[in-house]
Amino acid sequence: MSIRSILSSLERLLQLHQSLLELSFQKTELLKKGDITTLQKLLKTEQKHIQAVDTMEKKRLDSTKVWSETNQMVSDDVTVTTILEALPDGEERNQLESLTTKLAETLVQLKAQEGLNQQLTNQSLQFVQMNLDMIAPSIKQMNYGNIKNQNDPQSKRSVFDSKA
Repeated sequence: MSIRSILSSLERLLQLHQSLLELSFQKTELLKKGDITTLQKLLKTEQKHIQAVDTMEKKRLDSTKVWSETNQMVSDDVTVTTILEALPDGEERNQLESLTTKLAETLVQLKAQEGLNQQLTNQSLQFVQMNLDMIAPSIKQMNYGNIKNQNDPQSKRSVFDSKA
């Protein structure tokens, strides 16, 4: 079996991850603007991309397993490095090396961008919580002045003290 099926699945994975990176940049902008409705639509699209990545990753794993069995390699220990070592110098080897490098770079960028999005989301949640705390203060903050002791005889006296 040729390495072509592994290369095609890696190419598709790269495209999907680059698309996820673009969605992540859009998500950052929507978080900055506070546009929740558009953000919800974007999250649905992102979820579909993630499902496609899962499906493509399974295909890549299957292709790698078939390739390793065809080339008499232990299928559990097959990595890109072992495949590169087994491949002769040529176009397929260069393509595999290039695709895996681009995919790794894209994944690093995606992780960094999603980290930023997580920080923005946490800050937004903190802002909302602060506003809720300001709107609905606790009972202790509702009482003004000193609390009077009910056993104190002066607290039972009327403000208007007169003799009839």
